[in-house]
Amino acid sequence: MRRKLNCTFKFIIFIIALNFAMNASAQTTDSLKQETGIFTGAVTVTTKGLSTFPNLTLGKPAAILDLSMGGKKLRFEPVLRFSLEGKPWSFIFWCRYELLNNEKFQFKIGAHPAYAFKTVTVNHNGTTKDILRAQQFLAGELAPVFKVGKNISLGPYYIYAHGMEKDIVQSSNFISFRANFSNINLSDNYFMRLMAQAYYLKLDANDGFYVNSTLSMNRRNFPFSVSSSMNKAIQSEIAGDNFLWNINLSYSFNTRYTKL
Repeated sequence: MRRKLNCTFKFIIFIIALNFAMNASAQTTDSLKQETGIFTGAVTVTTKGLSTFPNLTLGKPAAILDLSMGGKKLRFEPVLRFSLEGKPWSFIFWCRYELLNNEKFQFKIGAHPAYAFKTVTVNHNGTTKDILRAQQFLAGELAPVFKVGKNISLGPYYIYAHGMEKDIVQSSNFISFRANFSNINLSDNYFMRLMAQAYYLKLDANDGFYVNSTLSMNRRNFPFSVSSSMNKAIQSEIAGDNFLWNINLSYSFNTRYTKL
């Protein structure tokens, strides 16, 4: 286990060091240059790996790598999640396209293949052993956002996911209403961010109603932040804990590429 933990932390340190190197190469003082692409992301270590889909919750400490790369409209945004033991938890490979973005409204669509990893016990030649099994899903999303203030946005959100194997959840419908408060001033140097949502989830024949929120504490011009997420079932037939919460430490980075 110690070796797996060392590999996980080495991977996180490698991503942070790579970001510093890329930032150094991308910086420019030439005002005639135009932005052509971005590479942004965050590395998060969390006390408990949560998912708004209860069947995909890890429930123990995890490391999460969120990336976003591409141009102004089309982005590739993979999410790679691992337990701190070094085992993969889930890989999500989002492709997102921005259909519209103005002062009052934004509309994005997206699709992805995803892989959720589960440890299962199998019997081979009379000997039982644990193996890591990948469950594959295909999904699409609709994400309209209404910008009601400088730092406030509201909107519905929808995901449909289809399980590619017969013995996993075949049909997942996720419908939510979200509110985002991106800059809650505490002082000249500190601010908070809040994302809150109420959502309906249906996994095959079972469904439920939930609330979910993430509150983060941030320092301006500082890459590290601390946050906490909670997920509460209001009424649900879906198996899983009725209440989950965690604490997260995140390192965020933002690199922009330019040309003449």
